[in-house]
Amino acid sequence: MPGVVLIGAQWGDEGKGKATDLLGSRVDYVVKFNGGNNAGHTVVIGDEKYALHLLPSGILSPGVTPVIANGVVVDIEVLFQELDDLISRGVDVSRLLVSGSAHVIAGYHRTMDKVSERFLGKRRIGTTGRGIGPAYADKINRVGIRMWDLFDEKILAEKIEGSLDQKNHLLVKVYNRRAITVDETVEELLAYADRVKPMVADTSLILNQALDAGKNVLFEGGQATMLDVDHGTYPFVTSSNATAGGAVTGSGVGPTKISSVIGVIKAYTTRVGEGPFPTELFDEMGEYLLKTGGEFGVTTGRARRCGWYDSVIARYSSRINGITDLVVTKLDILTGIPKIPVCVAYDVDGVRYDEMPTDQTAFHHAKPIYTEFDGWTEDISGCRTFEDLPANAQAYVRSLEELSGARVSAIGVGPSRDAIIPLHDLLH
Repeated sequence: MPGVVLIGAQWGDEGKGKATDLLGSRVDYVVKFNGGNNAGHTVVIGDEKYALHLLPSGILSPGVTPVIANGVVVDIEVLFQELDDLISRGVDVSRLLVSGSAHVIAGYHRTMDKVSERFLGKRRIGTTGRGIGPAYADKINRVGIRMWDLFDEKILAEKIEGSLDQKNHLLVKVYNRRAITVDETVEELLAYADRVKPMVADTSLILNQALDAGKNVLFEGGQATMLDVDHGTYPFVTSSNATAGGAVTGSGVGPTKISSVIGVIKAYTTRVGEGPFPTELFDEMGEYLLKTGGEFGVTTGRARRCGWYDSVIARYSSRINGITDLVVTKLDILTGIPKIPVCVAYDVDGVRYDEMPTDQTAFHHAKPIYTEFDGWTEDISGCRTFEDLPANAQAYVRSLEELSGARVSAIGVGPSRDAIIPLHDLLH
């Protein structure tokens, strides 16, 4: 069994942690390949709820080796806050590996993120202010700091000096802030060097060796397809590749070692931050989905924008990710809604679009074309087989499958770890 990629098929917050749990003990490695602590996964185990931001969800599965790969940007302070929280709750975190090539988020990245976002005003992107974008910008500009650099103080100081040279001019002359010194940043990062060193490794080598040995490796994406820096709703996107291709570059594993791609998708749609959202609801039904679905960001606490299922986006995600299996989550939230609209196409100034418009202006003006499906009133949270679902719920899922371009292999019917209906084996 080669590698499996798990990605969000909408704008994020689809419930990827539940899909990771479904694979559970059958996976040997869970790899985070993009993003930073700007997204969150909520995992419910019994009466315990865990909110993960930087760590892969697999850290909660005994026997699994969790890996933070080279495509991630790491805030080391946050890393240890999360680890210490899990340790205090009795979770074994000793298996965690961190790529030496992963880039580090320093204090000045967070500062630049916040002041530049404020400076943009109405043109703001809606970032989390956690320094992810500026850290990726430094990576591309070749002035970034990598995990390996923490173990050579001279190299670390030189790299920080190079990175701060331009930033301090901006901070002082444009943003009217104080300059950040090299010494304070070196001190900030070196404070964690000794503790993080045993975790740092050549994770690309380890993962390739594991795959060659027949181990099961799950590549878990942060954020989601529509936030991908290349394929999302640019510029209202994240700063990394959250699509399936990002698993290859973000982990150092070749594409021939990926056997399947699992897309996680809600039975409706949500989005956090700025940017276009064709099926967004501004009425009492949007408020109902927000409250009933508990649609508040795990990382930021921000209320999510809510709307109906968008099959145009689902087809787009299936196509660009090569999705082989869909996991539909939060089907239970739709219980009690008499008629459930699903967006099947867009109207853009009188022109019908059955596929995602590539033109940014067209997508901003897209109006949803809906088909309605009959709802159900029965409580489905206890259903564990497809046949247990009410007939209308079954019909809704089958319609989503037909409209979305990939088979539905699992259905989430509640927040708990076992509230899921498996239809097909996700490890195939």
